[in-house]
Amino acid sequence: MPLITLGAVVLALALVLGVDLLAIWAAAAAVLLALTFLLGRWWIKRRLPRISKGTVAFFHPFADGGGGGERVLWAAVQAMQDQRPDLKLAIYCGGGRSAEQLCEEVAIRFNLQLMPTFQVVPLPGRDLLQPARYPRFTMLGQAAGSVRVGWQALQQLVPELWVDTTGWAFPYPLVRVAGARVAAYVHYPTISTDMLQRVWERDALYNNSREVATSPLKSLAKLAYYHLFALLYAAVGAAAQVVMVNSSWTRRHIAELWWQRRQPTRVYPPCDTQALQALPLDRRLKRAYLLSIAQFRPEKDHALQLRALAEARRRAAALHDGGGAAVMAAHLKLVGSCRNAEDEQRIEQLRGLAEELGIGEQVEFCVNASFDELRCLLADALAGLHTMVDEHFGISVVEYMAAGVVPIANNSGGPREDIVLPDNTVSGGGGGSGGGSDDGSSRGGQATGYLCSTLGQYADAIIEVLGMSQVDRMRVAAAARRQAAQFSDRRFQLDLMACLEDVLPLGRGRLPSNLLPATQM
Repeated sequence: MPLITLGAVVLALALVLGVDLLAIWAAAAAVLLALTFLLGRWWIKRRLPRISKGTVAFFHPFADGGGGGERVLWAAVQAMQDQRPDLKLAIYCGGGRSAEQLCEEVAIRFNLQLMPTFQVVPLPGRDLLQPARYPRFTMLGQAAGSVRVGWQALQQLVPELWVDTTGWAFPYPLVRVAGARVAAYVHYPTISTDMLQRVWERDALYNNSREVATSPLKSLAKLAYYHLFALLYAAVGAAAQVVMVNSSWTRRHIAELWWQRRQPTRVYPPCDTQALQALPLDRRLKRAYLLSIAQFRPEKDHALQLRALAEARRRAAALHDGGGAAVMAAHLKLVGSCRNAEDEQRIEQLRGLAEELGIGEQVEFCVNASFDELRCLLADALAGLHTMVDEHFGISVVEYMAAGVVPIANNSGGPREDIVLPDNTVSGGGGGSGGGSDDGSSRGGQATGYLCSTLGQYADAIIEVLGMSQVDRMRVAAAARRQAAQFSDRRFQLDLMACLEDVLPLGRGRLPSNLLPATQM
C-alpha cells in the first residue's frame, strides 16, 4: 500500500515536470540525500557514547505498566537471563523504578521471576509518547516524540542490539545510524489498512471522530494524511533487521506496510497457561459472574460490555426458565490496570454509565489486581468478555480459555484468526454461535467460545453461556483450554530466542554473515 502511494506521487510528478526533468531532479535529490545522510551520521556519532559491547537493550518506556505488552517485555528478559546469562541487559524505562522494584512488581503482576541484574536507563521524557499531548495529528506527534525519546535513550547507552517491544518504529533509523542492530516485536501497527478503510468509508470510531466521519472534506484530508504517514511508517520499518509480530492479523498488516524483503515472523505472546490450566473446570454456579480483563483504555470499549449486560438482562427478564434467572443474578467484574488520571476518569465514566443503565449493583471494578487476585477471579468466572475491534492478539482471551472460562470475544483480529478457533481433537458441538454471528468457531470441531460483532450478538452469547448446563459449559471450556495450551511462556521464549539468534551479540569481532553492518545501511 505505501508503494502504491509512492508510485502515484512519482507518476503525478512525471506528468507535471516531464520525464527528463524528473530524472534530473531525482538524481539531484539522491545526491543531496546521500550527503545529508553522511553528514547526519557524522554529527550523531559525535554526540553519542561508544557502543556497549555485549549489551542488549529493550526499548519499553512504560515498562512499569501492567498490560500484555509489558508481559512480553519481561518474558523476553527472563528468556535472555535463562538462556544467555553472558549478555548485559538494559531496559529503557521511565517512571523512576529501580531494577529491584520492577522485579517485585513483575512477580506480583505477571508471576514471572526475574533477577535484578539488568540496568535501568531512565527516560524522563516518556510523556512525549502520550496521545493526550497531541489533540491534532496525534500519530505524527507521537512519532516525533518517539524519536526524541529514542535519542534520549541513546545519549545514555548505545547497545549492540536494540530490541523494541512497544512498536515505536520511528527511532529505528536513528538507532541504526548510532551503530546498533534493531529487532522489533510489533504488537499493533501504528497505522493499518483497516484504519484507512474506515476513514474512506467514513465510519466513526475511537480513532476517527464523528466530526471527521460526517464531513467529506475532512475525511479526504485525513485520508491524505494517513497515506503520507503510512509511507513514512513503511520507510522507518525497513530499518529493522529482525521483525517479529504477535498474531496473523499483525503479520498481514506489517507485511503490507513495511518495506521488508522477508515476511515477519509470528511469535505468539506469552501467557501463563500452565498456572491457569491448574484451575478446575467446574464452577460454583450460585455465585455466577462474567469477567472482563483489559486495561481501561478507550479502544477496549468497556461501554459495550456494560450495554451488552444491560441488554442481556432486558431480554432475560422475558424468559421464564433457569437461564433467564441466571442472567438476572449474574454480575460483571471489570479487571484492569489504571495507568494515570485519564484512566481514573474513564473508570468513573464507566461507573456512571452502569448506573444510567440500571446495572450499577451488578458491576464491580477490580483495579490493578495482582496475578494471584486475577487467578482467583478466573477460577470462578463462567464467561470472559472482550470487545476491542481489531485486537492485535488478545492475551486476556487466552487467559480466559486457559482458565476454563468461556470467551465471548470480538469477531476480528487475533481472537478470530488465531485464538477462538475450533478444537479439532474432538467432533463439533455445543456453543460458539455468538448469537447468530458468522464466526466459524464451531466449524470442523468442538467450539471453544463465541465471536460477536454487535450488541445483540453479545447479549445473546451472554444469555446462552449463563444458561448452559454444567456439562455443556465444561465441554466448551475443556476445548478452549486445549486450544490455549499453544500460547505458553515456554513457546514464546523458544520462538523469540530462535528469531534473535543471528543478531544477538556473539562475543566476537564480526557480525553474522547474513547481516550487513549498521554503517552500511
